[in-house]
Amino acid sequence: MLLAQLLVRKCLVFPERSLLQSLSWPFAVLVVATLCIAAAGYIINDYYDVKIDRINKPERVVVGKFLTRRKAMMIHLYLSAAGVLLGVIIGWRIGAVLLGVALLLWGYSAQFKKRPFVGNLTIALLAAVMVLVVPLQAGQPSLAAWAYGVFAFLISLVREVIKDMEDVQGDASFRCRTLPIVLGIPQTKWILYLLVGFFLIFTGFVMLKRLNEPLFVGYLFIGVVLPTFVLIRQIITADRKKEYARLSWICKGIMVTGICSMLVLH
Repeated sequence: MLLAQLLVRKCLVFPERSLLQSLSWPFAVLVVATLCIAAAGYIINDYYDVKIDRINKPERVVVGKFLTRRKAMMIHLYLSAAGVLLGVIIGWRIGAVLLGVALLLWGYSAQFKKRPFVGNLTIALLAAVMVLVVPLQAGQPSLAAWAYGVFAFLISLVREVIKDMEDVQGDASFRCRTLPIVLGIPQTKWILYLLVGFFLIFTGFVMLKRLNEPLFVGYLFIGVVLPTFVLIRQIITADRKKEYARLSWICKGIMVTGICSMLVLH
């Protein structure tokens, strides 16, 4: 998130400035605020998922093991409040956006993630918001930032569906209604193919729009398109938890290489 916001600020919002010139104290406050909200989101998610995580990822359980649930809730509230207040300091619009993000993260952890596709959409939307909040704070509308927001939305949506496939055992034990539980793994894979198809179409559209920048187009082809085809091949054959975890890591890699494409934009 920090890398994405720095690159959006430098490469998309103020491309004519040096890195140091593009930085400012309101932007620094924005970064700290969004990191506080994100950290609070992870904590509240672990708070609600203690029992599920003992099945899905027992080696990574923190709440209830190293940290009491009461302390986890208090830290979540403090971080959320700090994030929203810092947002208000740099502008009421940013404060309102961060308040909405904090509430959505709470809703996701408490209810949304247990419903088919609702939780996936929530996290994907929040991934896009973390990109788009940068030009909002700067007061500099950016069409390119919107393109990266759509990129973040689509690849995050793919990854969230894959994570549901990875966690199906624990989720089913506690009556969650995620896509793999409601539809089954084979049908969920078809939804994944559709989402990945949209992702490739969008990436192809961006490449066509930037044909006058061969370095950027070549980077996207090697760093995003080719790994996405690897992802599709792996989705077809995946049928075990560790294989779904590998798919999730491939999505993370595509996300990072896609974000870093800002560095080769003209």
